[in-house]
Amino acid sequence: MARNRENSRALYDRALSVMPAGVNSSVRATQPYPTFVRSGDGAHVIDHDGNRYLDYVMGYGPLLLGHDMPESVAAAVQRAASEGPMYGAPTEVEVDLAEFVVRHVPSVEMIRFVNSGTEATVSAVRLARGHTGRNKIVVMQGGYHGAQESTLVEGDAEHPRPSTSGIPQSFAEHTLPVPFNDEEALREVFERHGDDIACVLTEPILGNSGIVMPEEGYHEAIRETCDEYGALYVLDEVITGFRVGGLGCAQGKFGVTPDVTTFGKIVGGGFPVGAIGGRSEIIEQFSPSGDVFQSGTFSGHPVTMAAGLATLEFCAENDVYDHVNALGERLREGLTDIVADRAPEYTVVGTDSMFKVVFGRANTGPQSDCCSAGCRQDPTCERSPDCPKTGADVADGETQRWDRLFRPFMEEQGILLPANQMESQFVSYAHTEADIEETLEAYEAFFS
Repeated sequence: MARNRENSRALYDRALSVMPAGVNSSVRATQPYPTFVRSGDGAHVIDHDGNRYLDYVMGYGPLLLGHDMPESVAAAVQRAASEGPMYGAPTEVEVDLAEFVVRHVPSVEMIRFVNSGTEATVSAVRLARGHTGRNKIVVMQGGYHGAQESTLVEGDAEHPRPSTSGIPQSFAEHTLPVPFNDEEALREVFERHGDDIACVLTEPILGNSGIVMPEEGYHEAIRETCDEYGALYVLDEVITGFRVGGLGCAQGKFGVTPDVTTFGKIVGGGFPVGAIGGRSEIIEQFSPSGDVFQSGTFSGHPVTMAAGLATLEFCAENDVYDHVNALGERLREGLTDIVADRAPEYTVVGTDSMFKVVFGRANTGPQSDCCSAGCRQDPTCERSPDCPKTGADVADGETQRWDRLFRPFMEEQGILLPANQMESQFVSYAHTEADIEETLEAYEAFFS
């Protein structure tokens, strides 16, 4: 029996009259209309018709602890809010959060907080250009760094073009897209433009392309190439920061040291946030200590800072990462078994508490044991020739089947997933082993 979603439909009808496409973020516009959420409850959300869903969107990543804040986090948020909404002046809690990040992420010696992941990457690109005196940046095809002019660029390094209307072609000419995991393409673009490349901007894992893992040695190659040409290595950890690799973030997991790191999502405990961290001599180039202008009315917002600090302290003092990573591994292993038996052309991807099934078009055999808990880019894996290595590999899959058939089916089963194949899915501290088994049963039902 189909779920009653009349109230979501009615709200969407109203929203279409006052908001473009009825939403405030393009990825929320699902088929045939979005589920309007009334409240969250642990690992679940409840819509305006009273339907309850296991949630793997988790706010697109920020809700590592789930929808219910632990008592310590809730108390910190309530205390900060009760003392005043904001001040436009420094507060102790922003210093406390900065010290926490610096203490746990070795590459970060100083940090500046902003209001979103987009603002963080905008500021990081401006900082790299100001610090080096160069204009061009290298980005990964299929990577995403927020809604900013410098990175909403497609094509290749010799023929870059805006990926959306509203951006002048002259902006795109300073951005050089290369395929992820392609060391040769990276070297070639530096050989042609190295004297004017300010930075390489990349995610450690492509988190907005169905989760594409790096091949062994790829980030080390970026580090070495940046050092050789005097460019900055900017690592976008907006999605992975304090989720992959625990408190040391993905850079700790992969053993790489960027010059600059951007943060967002979890570092704000579910409230709007972004941050730019890195070596002191680089971060101090921000005004007023340096010549790179950066400012913001809501930067270091006391409620966000309190939420972020209390969230990360809770993670440090409890078994959060052991719990979410174990559930993520169990889920990916179960999905690998289902896909191998029912849809061998598809690939299970992810690491730690991130997961996804990429609806690909592989002709090779299923994933081998080395990648049974998610694609690891292991060349010995039977699936290796066809596993997703770039953003284009994910985009070339059966995205319409994912969007129009799979996601709506799962929603009817009480499983809420992101709007499309390109977005990551997340396990939270509130999820349980029973939730994982329920989820696997729903996936199996779709593929049966």
